[in-house]
Amino acid sequence: MKPESSRPIELTEYQLATFEQDFIPESVGDKIYMNYAKEIEIEFPNRKTKYQWHLKSKGRVGNIPITPEFHIAIRPKVSINNLFGMIDYAYNLKIKFPQGSIQCQSLQESYERLANILAQKILERCRKGLYRDYLSKTERLAYIRGRVDLRSALQKPWEVKLKCHYNEQTGDIEDNQILAWTLFIICRSGLCRESVSSTVRKAFHALQGCVTLKPFKSEACIDRNYHRLNQDYQILHALCRFFLDNTGPSHETGDREMLPFLIDMAKLYEQFVAEWLKANTPKGFEVESPYPVKYDKDYFDEIDLIIRDIETNEILYVLDTKYKAPDRVGSDDRHQIVAYANALNCQNAILIYPQDLTTRLDIKHGAIRVRSLTFSLDSDLNEAGKTFLTSLLPSTVSYW
Repeated sequence: MKPESSRPIELTEYQLATFEQDFIPESVGDKIYMNYAKEIEIEFPNRKTKYQWHLKSKGRVGNIPITPEFHIAIRPKVSINNLFGMIDYAYNLKIKFPQGSIQCQSLQESYERLANILAQKILERCRKGLYRDYLSKTERLAYIRGRVDLRSALQKPWEVKLKCHYNEQTGDIEDNQILAWTLFIICRSGLCRESVSSTVRKAFHALQGCVTLKPFKSEACIDRNYHRLNQDYQILHALCRFFLDNTGPSHETGDREMLPFLIDMAKLYEQFVAEWLKANTPKGFEVESPYPVKYDKDYFDEIDLIIRDIETNEILYVLDTKYKAPDRVGSDDRHQIVAYANALNCQNAILIYPQDLTTRLDIKHGAIRVRSLTFSLDSDLNEAGKTFLTSLLPSTVSYW
């Protein structure tokens, strides 16, 4: 089942969409309500809704297969180019495209582009030879290999085969298994056109002969060890992390079911702002994200970002991203950032929003200055970042 062959229920994140009662079968509404209540706010036709369907995405964008006849396509509020730029930063992809390359017009095109890049890079690595490593194995052999288990041999002297401990060089290692599982997930997504799907299948088959197919979560792609023999795997695993982060389990079982592809925009915004700041904060400052905070012996939390002075090691700013656009800062957000600042003995607390607030916040809460600042997603991301840093650190950004 391909998305093109099913009927789309088109939404835009955080925007209410209405549909006539006969547009969506009740059975489809039931599946949405039962399986995707966390992602989609749905209200069935009733007198209050004037007998229309009301649907709203709760900050997710992507594609959700519901039945062979229906799928939900959720568009982002930000432009596709800026969404792609956020992904590029958030996952440290650092992908360079040829000048004049076609710009993505939809989320599906962005997905296809990244899937094609991953497949092509895996095929290139297969042609060079997959990275191999030594794995410890223990087997009973008719010949001596590696180290013989003498204790076992003495206990059972009649055994013809000896228990041996040895190291074997193999390509069936986690580095390559992550690649195979990600390609398998992409094949099942149903989001790629045949021209891209064929490349993905080709890369998967190139791995299939020597790599075991095992499931992995996105966390497996983080903090891996790279060196001169597998340095190019860093970009491969960054791409894998993107797909594994945003591809969920199907709501039904079976190899032929499509998989939902959903990007959590609040999480993406948080990752993007953190990585952009790490790459662009002036010298003398260090960005850490996320940063653990301990209120007492039983209660821990994580702050989105902190900025510290490298020379003194003092935490200068506590920052929290808020992917929403209210008229003013809510009391819950204000109390939360003040609690973070108090816990770290920091005098500057910053709430970051993707759009300007009608009423900006700049107040003193005891010794703590609490402000709302904007890291906009409406225009060029780098220019928006510079504007944000100018507001945050006005005396340190003259090098631009």
